[in-house]
Amino acid sequence: MYRDEIVEEIHTIREEYSSSFNHNLKAIFADLQKQQAESGREVVNLSRKPQQAIASS
Repeated sequence: MYRDEIVEEIHTIREEYSSSFNHNLKAIFADLQKQQAESGREVVNLSRKPQQAIASS
């Protein structure tokens, strides 16, 4: 089977990052939110806005 070194490297980094938080998803999520806030980048919300009902004539 073909081994992709880049994919393996990403998996290794992801595992190290996760294990640094003892695989605690809440802690990982909190860290990612902190990194996002500290980045200073604009956060774009791509979720759809609810459509308003159209009044019938």
